[in-house]
Amino acid sequence: MNLHALRLFTKVAELNSVSKAAQALMISQPAVTIQIRNLEKELALTLLESKGRGITLTQNGAFLYKQAQRLFDLEQDIENKIEQLKNTGNEELQIASTHVPSHFLLPKWLAYFKQVYPATNIHLKTANSQQVIEELLHYKVDLAFIVKEDGHHPDINYQFLMNLDYWFIVPYNHPLASQTVSLAELMQQPFVTREDGSSTKEYLNALCKVHKIPPPKVGLQLDGINESIYAIAAGFGTMLAPSIAASSFIQQQQVSRVFIKDIDIQRPIYLCTRKNEQHHSSSFNNFLHIINQSI
Repeated sequence: MNLHALRLFTKVAELNSVSKAAQALMISQPAVTIQIRNLEKELALTLLESKGRGITLTQNGAFLYKQAQRLFDLEQDIENKIEQLKNTGNEELQIASTHVPSHFLLPKWLAYFKQVYPATNIHLKTANSQQVIEELLHYKVDLAFIVKEDGHHPDINYQFLMNLDYWFIVPYNHPLASQTVSLAELMQQPFVTREDGSSTKEYLNALCKVHKIPPPKVGLQLDGINESIYAIAAGFGTMLAPSIAASSFIQQQQVSRVFIKDIDIQRPIYLCTRKNEQHHSSSFNNFLHIINQSI
């Protein structure tokens, strides 16, 4: 495949315009058009089609654009790692994680890792599960941690680490505090929920669907676990929270559990890597060894 033509196509798809791509790349518009036509001929696929005064991607074009993005992200990742080695002689480990592992598990693992391997630089990004997987797929990070039951991406390896208990919590003096109720009854309460893309929000909606009840009404939407629990402690709403995060608030009598008839929730934590990636850095392998020793 002509990678130069693929790079031009990617820029056209990114800007949704041949003329804008030509301007950005500082080459002529006819040159861009010819390269893309040659690429279509080489692949025997139509990648672009006219739409009004502009262009749009065909289904095949959209597929190629997504794969090309990952290819050029990998290229950038290689260049970055080489530059790091040239400048410092040290490896860097880039990690993405959803909020629960990032706040409650990774600090301990990373602290121990840095004591044993002080020369390795580590960067940790915290985001929701959808964003974390995108970071991994596009070579922005070397590995990732998520809490998620299903919807696994076909290009990702998922290594199970552990299960975490999840609890429904309410303000400490709430009428349902320490009570056992039905799921339908609890769903009548206003909920503090996470943002779209959060696996906890997806899980709560799926739980309601399985039990054939309407999802809860969102009283407040927040982007983080701690922010959400603090809102509950301040006196508002109900939420589904990991026990590892909620237990200290319960001990301090700031929030209380609500027990659901015949429902106990455990959710899995996975370590995620890209499929078909056979060789990892020594920092990656050392960190994985520390995690496996800790659980």
